[in-house]
Amino acid sequence: MPIPMKKAVAHLRAVDPVLATVIDRVGPFRQRRDAEGTHYGAVLRSIVYQQLSGQAAGTIHGRVLQLFRGGEPTPRALLKLDDAVLRAAGLSGQKVKYVKDLSTRALDRGFPLERLHEYEDDAIIETLTQVKGVGRWTAQMFLMFRLGRPDVLPDLDLGIQKGIQRAYATRRLPTPEQVLKRGAPWAPYRSVASWYLWRLLDLPAA
Repeated sequence: MPIPMKKAVAHLRAVDPVLATVIDRVGPFRQRRDAEGTHYGAVLRSIVYQQLSGQAAGTIHGRVLQLFRGGEPTPRALLKLDDAVLRAAGLSGQKVKYVKDLSTRALDRGFPLERLHEYEDDAIIETLTQVKGVGRWTAQMFLMFRLGRPDVLPDLDLGIQKGIQRAYATRRLPTPEQVLKRGAPWAPYRSVASWYLWRLLDLPAA
């Protein structure tokens, strides 16, 4: 189900005057859901992108796809590749282990990777974090950008912490606990609030 944007923005404005000001500065919500390909391919991409700049990560991800004629690999096809081939494409040794663990799990009929959209948010996080290299933050990004879930607040995300610091003019970055406390009134549209906080950082300081 798509997020009811008018209702979401109206709710955020009503419960938080500071966030209402942020919404006015940023403008209309423009996040798009990444609905192409499979859940496996989306998690694979997330692993490749971890701890890299967007441009560098995109280049490496493109090289990995080129190993499969430019298309999204199947788990079985990726497992057949030598580790050295994946390393040559730009993956670290650690990430090679991560993508192979993901691929092994994706072939396990007991691991519901391609049915995750049927699950509740907490169950999705619990499932995805069983994969080596996939932590809570990566699982939250999957919820927001792959599945379009409306009520995700990435409390560990530095951008969210910086966005709150700027919006509320605090001297220090909020802790994850403080992020969750600050964002409690935003439910059930914390994903929308998060997007606005990220976009606030793209604007010059007021």
